[in-house]
Amino acid sequence: MHEQRSPRPLRVLTLNIHRGFNAFNRRFVLHELRDAVRAEGSDLVFLQEVGGGSVPAGAADIGAHYEFLADEIWHDRAYGRNAVAEGQDHGNAVLSRLPVLRSYNHDVSLPGVEPRGVLHCVLARPARQPELHVMCVHLGLSEAHRSHQLARLCEVIRHSVPADATLVVAGDFNDWRARADSLLAPCGLIEVFRQAHGRHARSFPARMPLLPLDRIYVRGTAAHRPLRLPRQPWARLSDHAPLAAEIDLPELP
Repeated sequence: MHEQRSPRPLRVLTLNIHRGFNAFNRRFVLHELRDAVRAEGSDLVFLQEVGGGSVPAGAADIGAHYEFLADEIWHDRAYGRNAVAEGQDHGNAVLSRLPVLRSYNHDVSLPGVEPRGVLHCVLARPARQPELHVMCVHLGLSEAHRSHQLARLCEVIRHSVPADATLVVAGDFNDWRARADSLLAPCGLIEVFRQAHGRHARSFPARMPLLPLDRIYVRGTAAHRPLRLPRQPWARLSDHAPLAAEIDLPELP
């Protein structure tokens, strides 16, 4: 008899790349970021503050950040443009080793403030396993704005994600007062680091993380566990530190 092997866990990474610049915008570091992201060997990468079709003058030869970062490693990717400033657009992106069947960028903005979006991707799994839903999030700086955006996020989940589907929501929540968990509980989301360690991971500022701004939420997984990442090289590549986790997906017989 052949021994039946358990499916390999899905490795997830989330990072606010600060439009390709290090802290205080002193240096364009997208080449180094690409090397660091690749070295983690993630299956899914959630990116925020990603340059789209237009980028800073000093990086004009690179083109869209998410295309440059994905290159030959992640053959499927999606981008959701949230804002355009001085001719340069940026938003959220998902890089995936799983095929992206479809993607949507849901507008969760409030009038008169910086535009925000939720990038929702539906991914195909091998062997006719159920589809995987993922959402990349970057919320506002004001708590009142975040409350509205989290309510909209739950609304999007209720209307766009089947109740029995596995869902991963990751990104920069800017939730330094830890209010998001209670607002997301009605949609069944659990934060990976808080469930494992009793508190959220500190991710900002990257050189000496004090505030828990970044999150990885899951629903309908078989198991999940946070991963510990080294301080370097990340501390010199963005103002946020990345978060990573392993996720076991439920399998049909």
